[in-house]
Amino acid sequence: MGVVVQNLSFKTGQTLTVTGVPSADSTNFAINIGHSAEDIALHMNPRFDAHGDQRTIVCNSLQDGNWCEEHREASFPFNQNEEFQIKITFTNEEFLMTLSDGSQIRFPNRQGAEKYKYMYFEGEGRIHGIEIK
Repeated sequence: MGVVVQNLSFKTGQTLTVTGVPSADSTNFAINIGHSAEDIALHMNPRFDAHGDQRTIVCNSLQDGNWCEEHREASFPFNQNEEFQIKITFTNEEFLMTLSDGSQIRFPNRQGAEKYKYMYFEGEGRIHGIEIK
């Protein structure tokens, strides 16, 4: 992946849709949304087998270069070499992620911002589409 999007306005009330395919040997991938590489409001990290986790989604935020408390989700509708779609919306209070199977993850918007301009996609796989409506 390794795709960086800067100076893109993602505001409350809008929906960010990300589609992609993890590679056949993917251990994990991540979607990061925030103000900069050191200031990430949402780090969504589906882990097939990475950092001691298997088939787990880990969400976190990075403030001033320091990671905060991790949230782990049991729902894991991702498969290697299969397309996924994640829809993300947010309010001042929280991020809401809707996954390919319709399951949802809620994660606090710890920064409380109404707009984010930085996105970074990393890991083993390909991003097919990034759309904000």
